[in-house]
Amino acid sequence: SFRDTWLKNQGDPSRIVSLMDKINPNALLIGFGRRFATYKRAHLLFTDLERLSKIVNNPDYPVQFLFTGKAHPHDGAGQGLIKRIIEISRRPEFLGKIIFLENYDMQLARRLVSGVDIWLNTPTRPLEASGTSGEKALMNGVVNFSVLDGWWLEGYREGAGWALTEKRTYQNQEHQDQLDAATIYSILETEILPLYYARNKKGYSEGWIKVVKNSIAQIAPHYTMKRQLDDYYNKFYNKLAKRFHMLSANDNAKAKEIAAWKEEVVAKWDSIEIVSCDKLEDLKAGDIESGKEYTITYVIDEKGLNDAVGLELVTTYTTADGKQHVYSVEPFSVIKKEGDLYTFQVKHSLSNAGSFKVSYRMFPKNPELPHRQDFCYVRWFI
Repeated sequence: SFRDTWLKNQGDPSRIVSLMDKINPNALLIGFGRRFATYKRAHLLFTDLERLSKIVNNPDYPVQFLFTGKAHPHDGAGQGLIKRIIEISRRPEFLGKIIFLENYDMQLARRLVSGVDIWLNTPTRPLEASGTSGEKALMNGVVNFSVLDGWWLEGYREGAGWALTEKRTYQNQEHQDQLDAATIYSILETEILPLYYARNKKGYSEGWIKVVKNSIAQIAPHYTMKRQLDDYYNKFYNKLAKRFHMLSANDNAKAKEIAAWKEEVVAKWDSIEIVSCDKLEDLKAGDIESGKEYTITYVIDEKGLNDAVGLELVTTYTTADGKQHVYSVEPFSVIKKEGDLYTFQVKHSLSNAGSFKVSYRMFPKNPELPHRQDFCYVRWFI
């Protein structure tokens, strides 16, 4: 029924006959099926139609592209992309080589992710949240060819698929699109198609089969539901269950203890006092010289709190656009305690050249806290 509907919508009967003649069941099949949001760049393949025509009409390396998908009813730009692809697919040089499959649904998607040889994904960096269609294709032995964005940024392995770098070369999106399109054409011409058609006496490409096997063996196990559940258990569920039992034991004794400690820290936080600071003169301005070792010592009056304060040295640098970035974070050690007075010390040096600033931050510490942000008090000083 899908075939009948598709043929009916092609219009001119002579074009239908010509199209059916030109479809090659043995050609390399490249699939592109997804929501037609503009950031997914369905148009990218059609940036240079002359070069694309040479690729799809090379008699030695037959290749066909299957496009399908739907745009949101209010997404005029996405609908425009679909219209453009259909128009291109009806040109004589692309007839039977670029095919747009209508009425995209789960059944069609299932056939596509199991029936094509390559799954193509070309999102604008870094806007791809995941790209689950590529993961489904992977599970079916389909090889991915994608921008290193979304899941493919983690999933890509050399020799198990193809990738466009995750880094942008141009801020101008049109220039970036042209570069990415040229890269796609080049990889098709010089790597993918020659490998697919390097067939042995038995009629298949050993190199291609190796890529498929690498994809299944090296990438697929990392994207199964079992691995996902293992991660949830190991990173979250088991730790939360263990912590829950610890907090709730003996009528929530530990939870009450932590709550009481937090209340005490809150009550005394503003009165915690820096009694003295020992550091070299250039550090007092927040500057630091590369290649020199500094010893910084602080004495802090914790006002009755018992080793409840942590201290860190934070090194930052500023980029050309004026944005400040963290270069390193180093903890102070407590080297002496006299009553409420705690002496903190750190040895610090930088081997990198550049303009750096150092500053210091004080925060509440308690080994019973699950993580730093559980009690997010902080005080900065220079």
